[in-house]
Amino acid sequence: MRDFLAVWAGKTTLRISRRLGHGGSSLPGRVALRLQPAILRRMSSNLRLGTVIVTGTNGKTTTARLLSTILEDYGYVLVHNRSGANLVYGLVTAFLEFSRGGRSADIALMEVDEATVPEAVRQLRPLGVVVTNFFRDQLDRYGELDATVAMVSRGLDLMQGQGFIALNADDPLVGSLGRGRSGRIVHYGLVGPSPGRGSVSETREQRQCLVCGNELHYDVFFYGHLGQYSCPGCGLTRPKADVRAERLRLNGTCGSRAHVTVAGGSPITLSMKLPGLYNVYNGLAALTAALELGVPLERASAAIGRAGPSFGRMERIAVNGRDILLALVKNPIGFDQVLRTLLEDREGTRAGIPPSEGPGRPGLQLLMAINDRHADGTDISWLWDVDFEMLSQPEAALRGIVVSGVRAHDMAVRLKYAGVRPGLVKCLPSLGRALEVALSATGPGETLYVTPTYTAMLEIRDIISRGGFVPQFWESDLS
Repeated sequence: MRDFLAVWAGKTTLRISRRLGHGGSSLPGRVALRLQPAILRRMSSNLRLGTVIVTGTNGKTTTARLLSTILEDYGYVLVHNRSGANLVYGLVTAFLEFSRGGRSADIALMEVDEATVPEAVRQLRPLGVVVTNFFRDQLDRYGELDATVAMVSRGLDLMQGQGFIALNADDPLVGSLGRGRSGRIVHYGLVGPSPGRGSVSETREQRQCLVCGNELHYDVFFYGHLGQYSCPGCGLTRPKADVRAERLRLNGTCGSRAHVTVAGGSPITLSMKLPGLYNVYNGLAALTAALELGVPLERASAAIGRAGPSFGRMERIAVNGRDILLALVKNPIGFDQVLRTLLEDREGTRAGIPPSEGPGRPGLQLLMAINDRHADGTDISWLWDVDFEMLSQPEAALRGIVVSGVRAHDMAVRLKYAGVRPGLVKCLPSLGRALEVALSATGPGETLYVTPTYTAMLEIRDIISRGGFVPQFWESDLS
């Protein structure tokens, strides 16, 4: 009876929330858990195969989205928290949402917040965990990076050698999680020098070897502290990648192409609509998990090639003859990678040629929306670690930047110190007004690039949805 009441109350809350125009991604789970604290474990026990958890700092939502595309294409029926609500409440809501259809599921695919991993493993007893990367993020919640790594490690300990663990070999913090651990450990990563560099301009989160404390040596950096590394002190080396990509070709916001090989097999071509080097990693993570679940490489790769973005993550929306590209940002490394991708975009900078030097070559028009609400992280000092200086270079072909959100003025100050010409920056804290002004500065057929933090992204997307240009995220991603 307690289970029945918890599910009934949760479903009713979800239905009311949706009718009121809210996403209802956490509150229904809160209600159900209040009535039955064990409801997540009980609902997950009905799965035919079990649960796969995706965690890490960046890329959780996109990796889970790609993996869901693969698994559904292969015929699996999924419970999936597509909204990105990744605390325990959100996981419960995903099960409540699925149960409204009266179906049975094969797998629960759950994006899980790093701090929630131990509890999620205890409740869900997963058949696999995927770890994407570790970067400094939301210092007010997590503290320093070693605390985040320790939380995920405690969750993996609770698996007690059962199931598979898929780890990013190119991140020394993630790769270290496989050391001395029993069970099926698989790694994914890049091989070869391209598109690596001999040094990095962005913040490096990890410099020292986790075994002996000596500074790591890198043959090549891919971005941040991701790369081909070794320790000259104790001989620690990057784990060998079981699933690896090489011969990468990045094409701005138009996507990417790479050759992917599984140990001992022949290479296949992976073409992705999702742009950026970081999304190549997300694709490899999804492929690795899919292979562990029995999906053939060719089938999984083809499904990824058809996959579009999750809401707000490089999502392109047509508005009045213009495109809006929403690119969520939440920490220094993520913001750096988004900016680099936008500057490479053939529709934006056109290889860095200013619009005055030829027709059809518009300058880059940006809207940066920065909030500091709880879901964003209340500490915004991370903005000073982003390489905004790249926007002050002539090759950026910058047309203008509108800054908005709760911390619009902080963003404007940061751009000033980055060397961006003051005349190119407009400060409009109201997101509605900022979007209107930025769109008016974007010509027909051109793209407005929007880089919002999480709550700003939800608000901007809601404004666009109320204009009838895109469904609400629960209508498009949860259907």
